[in-house]
Amino acid sequence: MASTALPFVDDYRTNVTGNLTADTNAAVRALSGMQRLWRTGTAWNTGTVLDEATLRANLRYCVRVTAHRSAADEARAFIQDRQHQSYAVISGLGPLAGAYRAGSLAVTGITTAPAGTPATKIDDTVPADAPAGSALGAGSPTSALGQVVTLVNTVRGSYSSGNPSKAAYQYPRPWRMNERSEVIDTGVLDEFGFPVYDSPIRVVPQLLRQRSSTPADDGGFPSGHTNAFHLAALAFAYAIPERFQELVTAAFDLAETRIVAGMHSPVDVIGGRILATALAAAILNDPANASLKAAARAQARSYLDATLSAGGTDAYASRAANERIVTPKLTYGLPRGRSTTPMTVPTGAEVLLETRLPYLTAAQRRDVLRTTALGAGWPLLDGPENWGRLNLFAAADGYGAFDRDVAVSLDAATGGFAAADTWRNDIAGRGGLVKTGTGTLALTGDNSYRGGTTLAGGTLAAGSSSALGRGEVVVAGGTLRVAEPLHLGGDYRQPAGTLAVTVSSRCRGELIEVRGDAVLGTRSVLEIHGDAGRDLTVLRARRISGRFGTVVAPAGLEATVTYSRTTVTSRLRRA
Repeated sequence: MASTALPFVDDYRTNVTGNLTADTNAAVRALSGMQRLWRTGTAWNTGTVLDEATLRANLRYCVRVTAHRSAADEARAFIQDRQHQSYAVISGLGPLAGAYRAGSLAVTGITTAPAGTPATKIDDTVPADAPAGSALGAGSPTSALGQVVTLVNTVRGSYSSGNPSKAAYQYPRPWRMNERSEVIDTGVLDEFGFPVYDSPIRVVPQLLRQRSSTPADDGGFPSGHTNAFHLAALAFAYAIPERFQELVTAAFDLAETRIVAGMHSPVDVIGGRILATALAAAILNDPANASLKAAARAQARSYLDATLSAGGTDAYASRAANERIVTPKLTYGLPRGRSTTPMTVPTGAEVLLETRLPYLTAAQRRDVLRTTALGAGWPLLDGPENWGRLNLFAAADGYGAFDRDVAVSLDAATGGFAAADTWRNDIAGRGGLVKTGTGTLALTGDNSYRGGTTLAGGTLAAGSSSALGRGEVVVAGGTLRVAEPLHLGGDYRQPAGTLAVTVSSRCRGELIEVRGDAVLGTRSVLEIHGDAGRDLTVLRARRISGRFGTVVAPAGLEATVTYSRTTVTSRLRRA
């Protein structure tokens, strides 16, 4: 492999069928972690296993999944095999999906599965009763959402195929292999005329006629459907970042159906995801697509803003459930090596978060990707540039660590994530946070960063007991909102700004426990929310100096604030 290879984002146009080596094709190179697991043979069925433990675990996963799938699983696997992949990903839009389909004229002819094996092959077609101008996939480029459609189609364009890599690696489909990744033809044909291989993995009945009869052109690695699912998801997520995490989840969820179908293995699916991540970043980075991606984002926001609160089904409404879908599929539990190589973010990868974290700089988005990335040592993921180690689901929730002080400014007038966002990750590190601007940032993780927190403007909402880490907290402006018990590991200083606290049943003792000292300035404000009759220990510290300059109570109520050497206590009563 050439040591002077260009970054993938600058070389992605080499991904064509005439280039089948890591030296000549950026996609083959990005997937070259496969070379540690498998050596391509001189024919499609003569490859050599290099990592027996990993490839055996890979196929045993297929055996378990295909042996225990339900009839509903088989039906879904058929639908996602035959339905256009870009259309399938629209499900990740949840309550916006209906509005998107209407605005884009996106349709499908594959909505149900046959009970058994169909008499012929089945392909997706535009239904006869579809509205005029309807199209498969992401929809029609001439529709009201045509710029979004064009962006999806461009990301899935001429240089986005997994076929060159399939030809380069020649790792067979799982249904052609035994658990040792060997291809053994039994010499028998099945009822549909296909060779029967010695394999414990069975394709779902509905797809038996969809199998290829030319195995030399039908490799398993990487999964083409998976590549397509993730490409479409990342294109949609760029245009509609309000559903970024849900779209990423949908891609992982849909890709799993390739294993359920018996068509692909975890290694194939991981490879498809790696390839799609790199390709999406490259195409979104391409200056030729700069105006298109901006137009797609603007068009989607204008068209869909009115329906952001629309009703409808949402299979990906629960972040916790989404995390349970995604996390195991990042690695599929394949055996992990001992590498401790630090994460280096691939050149240009930050573009994938450009609309999801629009208030951060490009360098900050790279830090988010680095601090939320997977550790080293996983099969395939440690390939060139580390595209496989990116965890976009986690990155959507902000930093995983502050390795240095992070300054962030949100603008309430801008709208969207630039006006208000939530960082849900558990943030570690020696650095701290400086929050400015007029917008709102909420921190909800189990945070342990040590560099302190400074609020200079806007709103900072503490959504967990350790939201503000272990360092000093300074409120110099803006509003710090606290509605549940909060522990501060250092001092608390409030020369100005507002501490907005909520009296509720969740606060049975003190609301804010300060390990160090608390210093209150004459320009500081205490804003109390809640009902009359409840006492609240607003602050408990080792020592408290000063008093709040102003106390604000809800309309119709009065607040009595009592100070001691170590506590500040409030009580609301009727005015």
